[in-house]
Amino acid sequence: MADLVDSLGLVRKYGIPIARHRLASNNDELHDACGKVGFPVAMKVISEKISHKTDVGGVKIGIGNFADAKKAFSGMKKLRGFQGVIIQEMVKGKEVIIGGKYDVQFGPTVLFGLGGVFVEIFKDFSIGVCPLGRKDARRMVREIKAYPILKGYRGKKGVNLPELENTILKVGKLMMEENVSELDLNPVIASERKVTAVDARVAFR
Repeated sequence: MADLVDSLGLVRKYGIPIARHRLASNNDELHDACGKVGFPVAMKVISEKISHKTDVGGVKIGIGNFADAKKAFSGMKKLRGFQGVIIQEMVKGKEVIIGGKYDVQFGPTVLFGLGGVFVEIFKDFSIGVCPLGRKDARRMVREIKAYPILKGYRGKKGVNLPELENTILKVGKLMMEENVSELDLNPVIASERKVTAVDARVAFR
């Protein structure tokens, strides 16, 4: 299992936009990171021993000043396997998940659906078998029940659907070219202008 930093690096290699971020392992670096990213920020622990950071208090969002950042940092230093934190810009939009899995029967596959906790609650997702083309990505986006939310409804603006499809295609390319068993981009934040990955988890075969 790759850590968050390496996972984000692999995602960036394939041209998938990721939220602006900086690393910090002490208070001086924390101050510098917050200054460069700009409040409000999200803070995520870096630890090879923690798979689900949210469950153990390893994710704090909407931090609005350095005093709160320092307090959150102090708490995360007590977590198992602490190596540092990532300070990340807060990105607004709709949460989706784009994942990948190497299936023993079908080979590399890509999953798309609503992100955050919704993917586990509603089980609303679509799957494509690599290699993926534009028609496959378009089908995957439109196949989920929540598609009207992404398209926009009752005067509410939708997300950038072509860019969402592009991101699915890039994940498909990654799954074809890298020795990955599982890839989890959750959440990916989609807005009317752009699509940005804010978290990544990669496991290699």
